[in-house]
Amino acid sequence: MFTKAQQFLKDLRPVKELEKVWGDMQEMAAATMKSSTSSGQINKVNVEKCANFMRQFRDPQSRELKKLTANQFMEVWSHYDKDGNGYIEGTELDGFLKEFVSSVNQTDTEPVSDAMLAELKQCFMEAYDDNRDGKIDIRELAQLLPMEENFLLLFRFDNPLDSSVEFMKIWREYDTDGSGFIEADELKNFLRDLLREAKKINDVSEDKLIEYTDTMLQVFDANKDGKLQLSEMSKLLPVKENFLCRQVFKGATKLTKDDIERVFALYDRDNNGTIENEELRGFLKDLLELAKRDYDAQDLAEFEDTILQGCDFNRDGKINRKELTMILLALSKSSPDA
Repeated sequence: MFTKAQQFLKDLRPVKELEKVWGDMQEMAAATMKSSTSSGQINKVNVEKCANFMRQFRDPQSRELKKLTANQFMEVWSHYDKDGNGYIEGTELDGFLKEFVSSVNQTDTEPVSDAMLAELKQCFMEAYDDNRDGKIDIRELAQLLPMEENFLLLFRFDNPLDSSVEFMKIWREYDTDGSGFIEADELKNFLRDLLREAKKINDVSEDKLIEYTDTMLQVFDANKDGKLQLSEMSKLLPVKENFLCRQVFKGATKLTKDDIERVFALYDRDNNGTIENEELRGFLKDLLELAKRDYDAQDLAEFEDTILQGCDFNRDGKINRKELTMILLALSKSSPDA
């Protein structure tokens, strides 16, 4: 029953269609609400109606959502991610969804029933929950809400990195002091270059760039130490896919030559027959992410030492095809699916 609305939402990400679904549901509920007036049920209005947080971001005439500044976007995120865990989920998601769709009206006239919420939630999550984890993360919210074009560019939705090798090269370039973190000034330089690449740098003042930098730090600095560690930067600058998460590496007793070659080619970017330097660190970053959600440059360095001690048989500080095969076999045997 949701096919039409889901497809429309998925293709165009239109806020209006979700609002239309809400409007239709309100009309269908009107008769029921009228019949319940005499019994006093009409007064069963949610207290939250008096303070719909999303309503302030709508144009008073058209009722469309206005473009949010970076600071306003952060306000919305902080308001609904009440536990600060980096997701809008559970009752947070229910609260956001209720206020999001009902804010189209200047005042709340109908409470959102459980049945209405369930139907809206299914439509909504089909359209916006890209990774299908049942919750909304910061990047998914950024695709939903209308924002300043230049700020939205910084999320790189249309241009994810091909591999973690590229990520590690960028990390090395912007961690200019070699501290193992991307600090505020380094992050600002990174964002400036992103805007320059998109030919938008002339549209952004230095004050606006500082605002963007501060907002990105608030969004992605999970441990609130004022800088980005590796795992935090990887959320700001994602890769298309962690190739090592593929099913072929989970519980396989035998890997084919083609399997090995695909992995080797992914990381041996200069085709010199070994995985080394940023290639090696990109591979190890992907490997580390399978076991550790939060990690920094020190974790990666220690992991590199451990892997090389155990698998670098010729002690050249690089990984060749035979050594890679040993690592991938060990990975498949240690997989929870094995």
